[in-house]
Amino acid sequence: SYVVTSSFANPLMYLLALGIGLANLIPEGMEGVPFLVFVAPALLMSTILTVGAEEGMYPVLSGFKWHKIFFAIHATPITPGQIVGGFLVHLTIRFTFTAGVFFGFLILFGAVPLTSGWVMIPISILGAFSILTPLGAYAARLEDDTGQFALIQRLVVMPMFLFSGTFFPLSQVPDWLEWVGWVSPLWHATQLGRTVSYGASEPIWLSATHIAVLVGYAVIGGYFMHRAFVARLTR
Repeated sequence: SYVVTSSFANPLMYLLALGIGLANLIPEGMEGVPFLVFVAPALLMSTILTVGAEEGMYPVLSGFKWHKIFFAIHATPITPGQIVGGFLVHLTIRFTFTAGVFFGFLILFGAVPLTSGWVMIPISILGAFSILTPLGAYAARLEDDTGQFALIQRLVVMPMFLFSGTFFPLSQVPDWLEWVGWVSPLWHATQLGRTVSYGASEPIWLSATHIAVLVGYAVIGGYFMHRAFVARLTR
């Protein structure tokens, strides 16, 4: 019920507060388009990536330490690799549902076109896995949470949200902070979203770089997540 409720409430609050409320303060828009159109892909991406970050931390550790659901599943003939696969399939369904609901609100608000904007949904799912799998690999090796996840939220997730070109182009960020965007999966996902949503101008090589970075994070993170699950379940 929480997943369903938050999937409907969060996008509505985001759009009303940031997409429309903040847009009234920026009547000239951004990069030649209305501010709502500019920020819509970023709101979708940041929402799904935040869900991905959350799912890669407490639920993973909980499955090993508190509820021990992964050990219970492993007591059956199911292998650690299948457990990881099932976990990721489950999250793919959740990401798809949440992104689909958010996209529906964006359509209702006239923030994105239906014809090309729907591509933002698979982009957001890829972005979610690009942050979930590295965090999942880390969480699977933790024995306990002594504040590590809160630190990640403050020093990784929040700066990523603020300094990844979410509400303004990355070029407007101070030079000494631009690197946050370059390494941030949120910036790469957002730029791809803006390209397919309203045709933001970017060279093909840069769009290819965005895809490569997201795939790289997801695949490498998935590899280490699989290893961490195997090590934890078979020791």
